[in-house]
Amino acid sequence: MNTTALPAHTEVAIVGAGPTGLALAVTLASAGIDFVVLDRLAEGANTSRAAVVHARTLEVLDELGASDQLIARGVQVTRFAVRDGSRRLLTVPFDKLPTPHPYTLMVPQYETESVLLDRLRALGGDMHRPYEVASAVQDEDGVTLTMATGQTLRAGYAVGADGMHSIVREAAGIGFTGNAYAESFVLADVLMDWTPGRTEVSLTFGTAGLTVVAPLPGGHYRVVATVGDAPATPDLAFVQQLLDERAPGQAEVTGLAWSSRFRVHHRVADHYRAGRLLLAGDAAHVHSPAGGQGMNTGIQDGYTLGRAFATGQLDGYEAQRRPVAQRVVAFTDRMTRVATTRNPAVRGARNFALPLLGHTGMPKKLATELAELNYR
Repeated sequence: MNTTALPAHTEVAIVGAGPTGLALAVTLASAGIDFVVLDRLAEGANTSRAAVVHARTLEVLDELGASDQLIARGVQVTRFAVRDGSRRLLTVPFDKLPTPHPYTLMVPQYETESVLLDRLRALGGDMHRPYEVASAVQDEDGVTLTMATGQTLRAGYAVGADGMHSIVREAAGIGFTGNAYAESFVLADVLMDWTPGRTEVSLTFGTAGLTVVAPLPGGHYRVVATVGDAPATPDLAFVQQLLDERAPGQAEVTGLAWSSRFRVHHRVADHYRAGRLLLAGDAAHVHSPAGGQGMNTGIQDGYTLGRAFATGQLDGYEAQRRPVAQRVVAFTDRMTRVATTRNPAVRGARNFALPLLGHTGMPKKLATELAELNYR
């Protein structure tokens, strides 16, 4: 915890010290721009949450001098396998992509945050915890942020990297258009014997819902699944039953490290800027976890916004990043709906078409989209 006193003034106040806020801070620090990072938590979360780092994000981390340390902490996976139950429908390969990182890196989010914070400190920066921003009021000359304690910080600009319930977005009066999915999502990190093994990410379709299983460091696996009404904290027996139903005979869960239930929305902010208030990451866009796009899009937001500050081109930030968010939200929504359809005719057509499409250029196009290389 860093309880150092707030300065009276800064050029850029970053609200939220997750991957998005840290990527922005590292970019600003590299450019010599004064900033303050604020986070309401006394300590960073030590649960995994996001676990996928795609190729385009690794390219960005190359620019920030943070990729090598993160790669050393993760598991490199070169393909996604799409299944219906135990039947393989499609393989999506990453190993031929035109990038220095032709793979997906599986690594817990807290490791990504740790690496970014180490890089920030190496550049002479740090974060301020715990400081909860209660209000952000802008005028012609800047923004006044008032903490829950009554302390204030004056900034030239304030960036909301503070998640779906962003106080900065609310202060800016920016709408957050979209809806919520009816299903809940289960997330669990487990130890298990998993028949498909640790060399791929498995996306399993089924009438009961979408199930994703991916390897993590330390012999763990990440399980993400749509469930009609999951318990708040799924236990080992619940995860075992879920996998028995959706991937029968393929999983024997032997340990549960962490689990959670969450609701997912698909929304995009109507604007990314209102005067001196700007948005990035989950404050600007939220969507289905299918494909592991969320944290990646946020880190790229932070980097792009930092470069916009450095080059004096803030007016171009929304035009560059909001269409990306719209595309990611639409793409992940289609993936989720195709995976979870209960219509027998649609499911049959899907399961017939995907193996045929595997012999076309579609798998590489899908890999390029997932890797976010189209967003360079």
